[in-house]
Amino acid sequence: MKKILVLFFGIIFQNVMTAQINEIGVFLGGSNFVGDVGKTNYISPNEPAFGIVYKWNKSPRHSYRFSYTQSTITANDLDSEVPGRNLRGYRFQNNIKELTAGMEFNFFDFNLHEVLKRKITPYVFTGVSYFAYDELYVLNGQTKKDKTERTLAIPMIVGIKTNILDHFVLGVEVGARYTFTDNLDGSLPANENLAPLQFGNINSKDWYVFTGITLTYTFTEKPCYCAE
Repeated sequence: MKKILVLFFGIIFQNVMTAQINEIGVFLGGSNFVGDVGKTNYISPNEPAFGIVYKWNKSPRHSYRFSYTQSTITANDLDSEVPGRNLRGYRFQNNIKELTAGMEFNFFDFNLHEVLKRKITPYVFTGVSYFAYDELYVLNGQTKKDKTERTLAIPMIVGIKTNILDHFVLGVEVGARYTFTDNLDGSLPANENLAPLQFGNINSKDWYVFTGITLTYTFTEKPCYCAE
């Protein structure tokens, strides 16, 4: 993960040196989990989440986006409206550290040339996420950590953004991650020796969701957005 972080910041530095509109800023919000433990609501943040965001705007309609986000995700069966879960009473906590890269698409032109004109647009984003998490298992009703594991996820983000002041862009977004693991909650341990401890639906993967705001600062030369 440390090597990937170095590469992430290297990409940002390289792009800052080019004649493009760059955005860098923060993400602040919350996280929630969707899987075999706790609530089944897709948007129900219950833990704080934060990160950094970098965008390299290639046109008024699309940009390359890179981000690092981390959060603790938690879930408790006692909060669920599913009777079986409520009776079972499992709960867990997991640590997520995520790197994401992909493309953001604006539904309307978002031309950062026009600094004095207020602009607003819905947007969508997708790409690929690589994240570290705790490999868990449940023993006698208690969740325990086996090791730290890493895997991929597919991010699906929808949001709306507007420029505020001359160099700041404010966005509000919801981003679900479809992961390639079913063990963020300890329901499907990778360790074969722990196979008897499996529970829940072993044929579905886990999700986690980040909901919050982004605040980015635009800088460096403005692009011409014209044909080369």
